[in-house]
Amino acid sequence: MTSLLQTAQSRHLWRLRAEFGAFFILTPAVIALALPPERMFSALFASMVLGLFLLHITADFRWQGLVTGFGRVNWRFVGLFTLLTIVTATTVVLTLEPDAFLILARTQPALLLMIMLLYPIFSALPQELVFRPLFFRRYQSILPEGLWPKILLNAALFSWAHLMYWHWVVLAMTFFGGLAFAYSYEARRNFPETVVLHAISGNIVFALGLGLYFYSGNVARPF
Repeated sequence: MTSLLQTAQSRHLWRLRAEFGAFFILTPAVIALALPPERMFSALFASMVLGLFLLHITADFRWQGLVTGFGRVNWRFVGLFTLLTIVTATTVVLTLEPDAFLILARTQPALLLMIMLLYPIFSALPQELVFRPLFFRRYQSILPEGLWPKILLNAALFSWAHLMYWHWVVLAMTFFGGLAFAYSYEARRNFPETVVLHAISGNIVFALGLGLYFYSGNVARPF
């Protein structure tokens, strides 16, 4: 009986590893390498829907558990992260694309307002559901031991998911942003705080002019 249980557990772990690799490693690679830019977002949407389904069927996961933490948001941490993001994004855009600085605020304020209202709900929230609760809860049995190895892996795969933009600025910013988001979720156990951080950082990126690197219409593959 013990041998049968061990065999079943081993098979379960291998299925999880295969699922994890297909979802977090293979899918972003296929989107980045094989799909034309105009089809990227439909593929991303499909992968997000799949991720939410996998999260829903994860054992011991409860959606209502995600809303706990609103009263524990560390606004000092959020403020520090916001300031650091503003300084970093401003430095990057003024160094690499000075003409793009505040371009939406100067030329298309209505579009910027729409982005700032919709990004938290339709981009930050679904991304956080997939890259934090799904990652840390469904696959916890196959993740490395220790808090920071898990956080580093999560941030690396979050950056990898943005490979489709083919720009080092996107990969760097999503990696360091991913560190903050993963720390907020896994170390502080505060999903609402994680969404707030992601929403703020995304809006800052678009407001200051770095959105040109996160726009599929500007994707230029290096091959």
